Amino acid sequence: MKKVKICGLRRKLDIEYVNQAKPDYVGFIINYPKSHRSITLEELQGLTAKIIPDIKKVGVFVNQPRDFVAELLNNKLIDIAQLHGDEDNSYIEKLREETGKEIWQAIVVRKTEDLQKALNSKADLILLDAGKGSGQVFDWSLLNKLSRKFALAGGLREENLDDALQTEAILLDVSGGVETDGSKDLVKIQKFIDIVRKCR
Repeated sequence: MKKVKICGLRRKLDIEYVNQAKPDYVGFIINYPKSHRSITLEELQGLTAKIIPDIKKVGVFVNQPRDFVAELLNNKLIDIAQLHGDEDNSYIEKLREETGKEIWQAIVVRKTEDLQKALNSKADLILLDAGKGSGQVFDWSLLNKLSRKFALAGGLREENLDDALQTEAILLDVSGGVETDGSKDLVKIQKFIDIVRKCR
């Protein structure tokens, strides 16, 4: 039964959309200025306060200090940390010890060898992507060689959703694929979620 994460929320309107569509998870890119979806800690506090309790909040981080990530988890601003940088297994294990919370790790997949990093990760869930917010799809046939649970991200949209649903991914993570002109689109969000849930 696949779950859905809507990532890259940054506006109050985005929160209204997800509260209406009710994905399983929402994601916030925190303190990463290279992304136009990045938000500040102050913005995070304002946005997460309005999320309905049924939706789990995921903080997305790129090479942030561990104590900063731990503070957000322990203060319950976010429920899960998703790591997209060079964080290693030591970082992951210490962060889990300090918080008792779920830790996800994104792995960029370009060739079969990249899957070894996914297998070696100590994260609770690995998220396989073509690159940080690239909007591209990697070769999903590589997924047949993976022997652990994973989430699928990168370039997901309505047009390739049927193919994504054929994979063994337990979670589909979408951002740009539910946007129009760079902003979240309620109709696209709802349609994406409806298609996934009809296949459950």
